[in-house]
Amino acid sequence: MFKSSIEWLKGATWWEASIIILVLNIIILVMCVLIGNRMVRWFMKRPVAEIVTKRPYEFVLASISVLLNSAVTMIGYYLWKKDIIVLSASFGWHSWLDILILLLIMDFAMYVFHRVAHVKWLYPYIHRTHHRFEDPRPITLFALNPLENLGFGLLWIIVLCIYPASWVGITGYLFFNIVYGLIAHLGVEPFPNSWVKHPVMKWISTSTYHTQHHQQEHYNFGFYTIIWDRLFGTISPRYPSHFARKLPQGRD
Repeated sequence: MFKSSIEWLKGATWWEASIIILVLNIIILVMCVLIGNRMVRWFMKRPVAEIVTKRPYEFVLASISVLLNSAVTMIGYYLWKKDIIVLSASFGWHSWLDILILLLIMDFAMYVFHRVAHVKWLYPYIHRTHHRFEDPRPITLFALNPLENLGFGLLWIIVLCIYPASWVGITGYLFFNIVYGLIAHLGVEPFPNSWVKHPVMKWISTSTYHTQHHQQEHYNFGFYTIIWDRLFGTISPRYPSHFARKLPQGRD
């Protein structure tokens, strides 16, 4: 059934593909906001940012992000139909390993992109928009400058053009990407205090970690892990000592 679905998708018309992709991106936005807001209520006693409810500009940016994400996906769809992006339908162990490989590749690539976005002459045009929201909440995940949104999307397309991943790999990666993007922008800390002391989990990013980046722009550029921040010396001196502790807004 899976292979037949892939075959149908490859033979679908552009209108069919575009509608499916747009609806899927709308569902992702709605589910992230609904689940994210529920998590905020669950962990309300562990805030790492102010709880902000009215920022209409975020909804405008989020709507634009849905359209741009759909456009980038359509580019990927076109390249896949032209066999420039090659995806395996295999379910072997190496296909599942693709998830980890893609996570590590994209984690490093996005760290580099993030550092570049903070370059003084580029920052106002690419990344300042996202930093307008010092106190993140679930919808802030989608509140990006259109140029930044396209940049991340095209980075993903480039990786797929170079690395022959599997459908299992890209599906698993995209799932974790959404989950960790949401966790990073909750504004509350869902992970226990022992997280930053665990020999393995301490390398995984948290809501505290990314909120600190929103409030201290020169630190914590990583996404899924804090490996690159530790390696390149860009980890916040307040992390992990201030883990799950509300930081004073605007302080370094």
